[in-house]
Amino acid sequence: MVNLEAWPLNERPREKLLQKGASSLSDSELLAIFLRTGTHGKNVMELAREIIIHFGSLKSLFSATEKEFCSIKGLGTAKYVQLQACLEMSQRHIEEQITQQDAMQNPAQVKRYVQSRLLAKPNEVFAAIFLDNQHHVLAYEELFFGTINASSVHPRVVIQRALHHNAAAIIVAHNHPSGVSEPSLSDIDITKTLKTALALIDVRLIDHLVVASHQVTSLAERGQI
Repeated sequence: MVNLEAWPLNERPREKLLQKGASSLSDSELLAIFLRTGTHGKNVMELAREIIIHFGSLKSLFSATEKEFCSIKGLGTAKYVQLQACLEMSQRHIEEQITQQDAMQNPAQVKRYVQSRLLAKPNEVFAAIFLDNQHHVLAYEELFFGTINASSVHPRVVIQRALHHNAAAIIVAHNHPSGVSEPSLSDIDITKTLKTALALIDVRLIDHLVVASHQVTSLAERGQI
């Protein structure tokens, strides 16, 4: 084991973050800052790399159950609670940003928001963001779960929730746990069906976002709405 204090300052995760920003750090470096300390015979960077390898990705680590998380030496209930709190704070921060402005003025922020909500889900989830006339966010709801296809997404439920929130527009989104964000033919069919159904109550379907791994695909940007 090499003590981190022996590393050059610009290679230590904390100092690197302060000098270059959080985006310059690798997954294991970010995790090392969260963990703060290593275990007996293993420095924090070695522990972080071992955890990433064990879970395969940050996504899998974030979606791990308490039992799965705590099965790793060096982790425990306190760290699990701390991680869940960090994830929730991140989601609330992004949500506050998009609720305080026209969501359509910053589509990248909307993508980050649905990504933060759906990326760690182990199964497919279909969600909707309900907007008012100024495109301010009224609510976010997860509506359908399991295998998402044209038969499992019921337009009447989406319409009911849109009327409940008195929404003028909707952005829908769902995740692909496979890690591939390419919309399927079923995704395109769902989009067309919802657009037609919502138009009957004068609610616009603005976009359908497909979340997978580190990428979010917009059907509106692809001209498929």
